[in-house]
Amino acid sequence: MTPPARRGHIPFNRPRAVGLEQAYIAEAIARGQLSAGGMFTARCCEWLEAETGCAKALLVHSATAALEMAALLLELEDGDEVIMPSYTFVSAANAVVLRGATPVFVDIRADTLNLDETLVEQAITSRTKAVMPVHYAGVPCEMDVICEIAHAHALCVVEDAAQALGATYKGRAAGNLGDLAAVSFHETKNVTSAEGGALLLGDARWIDRAEILRDKGTDRGRYFRGEVDKYSWADVGSSYGLSELNAAFLWAQLEAAAELTAERRRVWDLYHEALEPLEHAGRLRRPVVPADVEHNAHIYYVLLDGDDVADVLAELNARDVNAVFHFVPLHTSPAGRRFGRAAGLLPHTEATAQRLIRLPIWSGMSEGQALRVVETLAAVVRERVSA
Repeated sequence: MTPPARRGHIPFNRPRAVGLEQAYIAEAIARGQLSAGGMFTARCCEWLEAETGCAKALLVHSATAALEMAALLLELEDGDEVIMPSYTFVSAANAVVLRGATPVFVDIRADTLNLDETLVEQAITSRTKAVMPVHYAGVPCEMDVICEIAHAHALCVVEDAAQALGATYKGRAAGNLGDLAAVSFHETKNVTSAEGGALLLGDARWIDRAEILRDKGTDRGRYFRGEVDKYSWADVGSSYGLSELNAAFLWAQLEAAAELTAERRRVWDLYHEALEPLEHAGRLRRPVVPADVEHNAHIYYVLLDGDDVADVLAELNARDVNAVFHFVPLHTSPAGRRFGRAAGLLPHTEATAQRLIRLPIWSGMSEGQALRVVETLAAVVRERVSA
């Protein structure tokens, strides 16, 4: 949770309104449709389709909902397996476990912290149904290799692109690099609807059923298009739609998406340059971004060398810099041990969890604030050396 702002305090995240959010919400209210599926929903979906090139975008109430819908589309069931990194948010694993299937955890790469594509094939069994790569920190995975392996084994690829809207891999948009994808509009993301997400469908063959799953298992979409005279229960499903009020807020954000990401990238670049001396001194490691990737500056993290993460975080926060840790590896968690299994050893995952801290980054953050974060971090790690 982001703590309340106070004078001199630098929060980890500060959602930025671009100016038209309230006007668009007022317009949605005036139009008299507040539930899912209105004009602003349509605009947001069209933007996502144009931006990513996907066959269809469906707004939902969270990226978690999008992942759950993907699991339904894949018809996962008891005994099936889905390969994913252990260093990720629990929603990916939950989507699989809720269908009775098993998440199979694979180690990450030491450089990008993404799913290690060289370990995917050896994790495949006769029960594997899909691979779920996660684009950590808005840096896309090595998707050509992952997709080639998956499709050679008749597996689907579900991108967890929750952090990656606006990023590209070899010139292609994240969110349209596999078969299905989930993106997030949570308040910590580059563009936000407070809570929200989207399911991106890479192939038109998914569209009809995905609409039914989203609309509580009914063919409601066909009814509103005039294709049937009444709608009824057609399949399993749930209430996954995003309200029109959230969509109105999101539309203002999407209109300014390039600006919001550029501002975030400015802070990311400032951090990256200013922290180079600490990396050369062996105190930390900065993020690695492959040459064929354009990241979206969603996260700026550092990997500490020789310092206790909890102590450093406590000291930074005591000095009003709200840096935070990230994931507890799923394979080490109580539910991960109960519901999933690890495919071999996961040394990079475990080491990363012990070393990684995320620095404050948000659109509208000033250069002075960013430099103060760097100076505070540098002071803390240097004091620990001399202590």
